[in-house]
Amino acid sequence: MADKKKAPVQDKAAMTVAELNVELRAALAQRARLEFTHKVAPLKNPLELRHARREIARLKTYLHMKEAAK
Repeated sequence: MADKKKAPVQDKAAMTVAELNVELRAALAQRARLEFTHKVAPLKNPLELRHARREIARLKTYLHMKEAAK
């Protein structure tokens, strides 16, 4: 897990809407890739799917907060 580079929560709160959208697209693509791989053959760590879903939810939350603040 140490090899994964996650931006701290405070950094995500400081990101612009465009940056959050880029991160969201990347997270959605990663989740789709993980789900496809899991359907073909079991993942070594199926909790990766949960982490991907939660990361997407976090990004969507920050996006909605930014849009509501306008």
